[in-house]
Amino acid sequence: MKYLPLIVMTAALGACATQPAANVQSVGESQQPAAAVAQCIAHKWADKSQQQIVSQDVLANGQAVDVYVPGAQPPNGAAATVRPSRSGKSTTWVGFRSSGTAGGDAAADINACL
Repeated sequence: MKYLPLIVMTAALGACATQPAANVQSVGESQQPAAAVAQCIAHKWADKSQQQIVSQDVLANGQAVDVYVPGAQPPNGAAATVRPSRSGKSTTWVGFRSSGTAGGDAAADINACL
């Protein structure tokens, strides 16, 4: 019984991490796991820009990942946000958080990985 508060808090934090922020625009959904979609996006951006891409796990085991556009830095830079789907129709939901002029054609690159 003493672990119940810890379990409840962990579940609440996990639920919050899977919900997109208000400034994130939906790009689409995929049947691929979140880690595979995030890796595809990172490879596309790295190949296109010839720059190192930063990705950040938001949930353990790559269940939710932020992939930052070339030159953007965590935590507030432009990024693809890859999360578990809540619709039940797919495995993964992907959105894009823009920051200034960064990521002009990011949606097209993201769509290629869905």
